This record gives sequence, structure tokens and C-alpha cells, in this order.
Amino acid sequence: MPYRKVAGMLALKPNCECCGVNLPPETENARICTFECTFCAECSDTFFQGVCPNCGGDQVRRPIRPPSFLRDNPPSDKRFINSNASWYKTLFPDATK
Repeated sequence: MPYRKVAGMLALKPNCECCGVNLPPETENARICTFECTFCAECSDTFFQGVCPNCGGDQVRRPIRPPSFLRDNPPSDKRFINSNASWYKTLFPDATK
């Protein structure tokens, strides 16, 4: 069955919005919630105990998009650090000055 670009696919954000570590599409280290807030496993487990600090939903392992579909459905290249969030300011008070 051929696949084409599909609206509404996961963005596959490129980094953890807490620490900024790279999260390439093939990594098993990415965690997302239902709003696709994206964190690395270390931040998710260490700081948030698997709960999204933005919405309160579960953080689960982000699915891996098969490489054959990345050409027509590439991952996002828009990096994002949520430095305005209250949880970020609590974790990294010196970074927000």
C-alpha cells in the first residue's frame, strides 16, 4: 500500500523541550504526551516522573517513523526549549535571568 504525506502526523520534534538534547526520528529516547510535548527519557523520568509538566498527561515513548516514510513525511526541524514555563524556571533558575 503506497503512503503519501498525511496531514496530522506526529511532528517528530527534534529536541527535548527541557534540556535541549537532540531527539532524531529513530531514537527510542523521546517521550511525548497527547499534545506532543517532547522530552528525552532522562528529563521525563528524572524531573517529571513520566507526567507531562505542561498538560498533566502521560508521557510515552514516541513511535519511530520507518525510514522509508521520512522523505515524504520529514521530522520537524523547529527546535523549542520551553524556557517560559514555570517548571523550567524552577528547574533552571539561573538560565532565565
